[in-house]
Amino acid sequence: MHEAAYRALGLEGWRYQLLPVPPHLLAETVAALPAAGFAGANVTIPHKEPALMLADEASVSARAIGAANTLSFADGRVQATNTDAPGLLAALPAPVSGGRAVVLGAGGAARAAVWALLSAGAREVMVWNRTPERARRLCAQMGGRAVETIDETADLLVNCTAVGLAAPDDPWRDLPLSAEGLGGFACVVDLVYAGHETRLIAAARQAAVTVVDGLEVLVRQGALALESWTGRPAPLAQMRAAARAA
Repeated sequence: MHEAAYRALGLEGWRYQLLPVPPHLLAETVAALPAAGFAGANVTIPHKEPALMLADEASVSARAIGAANTLSFADGRVQATNTDAPGLLAALPAPVSGGRAVVLGAGGAARAAVWALLSAGAREVMVWNRTPERARRLCAQMGGRAVETIDETADLLVNCTAVGLAAPDDPWRDLPLSAEGLGGFACVVDLVYAGHETRLIAAARQAAVTVVDGLEVLVRQGALALESWTGRPAPLAQMRAAARAA
């Protein structure tokens, strides 16, 4: 996805590479990247929280969510941001201001989703988790309202759980939803991305509901990171095509 963007922008010499880093070497690695020619880095689990602590500067979203997934290096300083939240909002087909949303899950992705929706003006954000205490704890920190049953008449459903990651996974076994009930939502977002369409997305399509899959959210997150590193508008079409081809 990033390599395709560099080609489209004519950025010769730019490369995007995988750097497996054990937790005990994270600080040392981040400190060495600018001198090695890196403009920035994406950060994945389990490094998102520690990366925020290593930054000299952090965006409002990263501070609020408590995690960073994108680092930029400029003038000898490490800047941290979180593109999970704005990436989700950019992928949605319509503004969420004044709407009602349901978020499934209470992990890091759910924290970002709740913050994004509330900061964008959602009237109500309900959070469900298989362990109700985790949902209550998230809402106490981020806002929103913990629920133990799902209101299937909300405007937006965002799945932040790993249900559906494996092709045979049956979401109706693990989520308090039914395929028939999806018709009550205006839009269904599944943050899971893999080489197949999840059953949640397939069922939402069948119910004639607007859908956003995890790959589209990933593309939007990647585009924001690329823009922060290059200062150039991201070529979304090329990035999307490369991500889907992979």
